[in-house]
Amino acid sequence: MSKPNSITSTGTLEELAPVLCLASASPRRKALLASIGVSVTVLPSDVDETPLSGELPGDYVERLAVAKAEAAVPQTQLPVLGSDTAVVIDGTIMGKPRDEQEAAAMLTKLSGRTHQVLTAVAVVGPQGVLSCCVTTQVKMRAIHPDEIACYWQTGEPVDKAGGYAIQGLAAAFVEQIHGSHSAVVGLPLFETTRLLCQQGVPIWAGRYRRT
Repeated sequence: MSKPNSITSTGTLEELAPVLCLASASPRRKALLASIGVSVTVLPSDVDETPLSGELPGDYVERLAVAKAEAAVPQTQLPVLGSDTAVVIDGTIMGKPRDEQEAAAMLTKLSGRTHQVLTAVAVVGPQGVLSCCVTTQVKMRAIHPDEIACYWQTGEPVDKAGGYAIQGLAAAFVEQIHGSHSAVVGLPLFETTRLLCQQGVPIWAGRYRRT
């Protein structure tokens, strides 16, 4: 009987040299890229996130994703990935809550309703600037004010668009989603993989060899 092929790694993900620069300090985005075998060097970009007058939410997040990626390009020789996420309801972009009162107002507005999470990804590399925007529909169950107050005390809503984290404790509030779960977390993996491959960035399948 012939011996089946085995897949041998050239090293653990941590040991492999970075193949991408991530223009974000988000540990969630770094973890999502690691889940598809992409090791990164992190180089956060500081860009003005103020929406332009009359700017549509999809145009807004894609513009920021591109701006973040382009800001990091002069500081690295690697392809660069930038991303931005916005929670949108009734056409209004919800940012990160500044305090408990604003977080409570956000979650109260989302309670019992469906909203949109828009995540844009931009990759700058040999093929220039490639970008896309993914929209996911998220339906929240009715959330009691006491739950909202308790959730704030966990500290989780502080740096999250819309005041919640679907990958965290707020999963208990989410009734259903239509679209990409990873996009709500911070990076749509299907679309991200496609952009990376177009720029020649290897994911796990390109970093392992058969023996």
